Amino acid sequence: MNARLPLIGVTLDGEPPAPQGTGGYSCFPWYAIRQNYMDMIAACGGLPVALGHDPALAARMVSRLDGLVVTGGAFDVPPDLYGATEAHASVRTKPRRTAAEAALVRAALAKGIPILGICGGMQLLAVLLGGTLVQHIPDALAHALAHEQPNPRDEAGHDVYIMADTHLARLVGADCLPVNSSHHQAVHDTGRGIVCARAPDGVIEALELPGHPFCIGVQWHPEFGISAGDRLLFEGLIDAARQAGT
Repeated sequence: MNARLPLIGVTLDGEPPAPQGTGGYSCFPWYAIRQNYMDMIAACGGLPVALGHDPALAARMVSRLDGLVVTGGAFDVPPDLYGATEAHASVRTKPRRTAAEAALVRAALAKGIPILGICGGMQLLAVLLGGTLVQHIPDALAHALAHEQPNPRDEAGHDVYIMADTHLARLVGADCLPVNSSHHQAVHDTGRGIVCARAPDGVIEALELPGHPFCIGVQWHPEFGISAGDRLLFEGLIDAARQAGT
């Protein structure tokens, strides 16, 4: 008999309806996700399932999951969630999605199941752990790297340096990884989390929550599998989820 595959919830993006006659995907609101999120989870031994945007159902969803992946997207965490009174002109929010993801993360933290936050998912995780964000890297950091890399996302944009003696370091078995980069914001303070990777310019690239079986956020997109460390990160998530489901 085949072993049970751990059930991994994956958050979706939400898109508005396309105006009639524009050739958009749908004239009604729709969900979206890149295929490689699901493919990577399946390749690493998990059973991916998409999660809709309903905060009222978040706890019930999480009660059936063995792990949670909070995906990225071309939007930002609302500044008021981390105590900012003003928003940079570049900030674009999706309040419905954020409310649903926040409810899912809180429920997953309470249940103690593995959580992987990716790009914007890492930023939301940091905020929910009591942290804050840099709203626009180019305005906040002189001589910053191109964190919105000009080359394709399935190629590396820069390296990240992994902090020794962290969960992330033990998972990937390396002190440096090439990663892609597609973000204009960054974590400023990790709250209850700890920093476990930085870019050469000092930008926080990963965080983790001590004492949790698996709670890691990474600023890059490991679902593209650019390095062996990307797959090892997902394999670590699935292994932890398998333990959670036993």
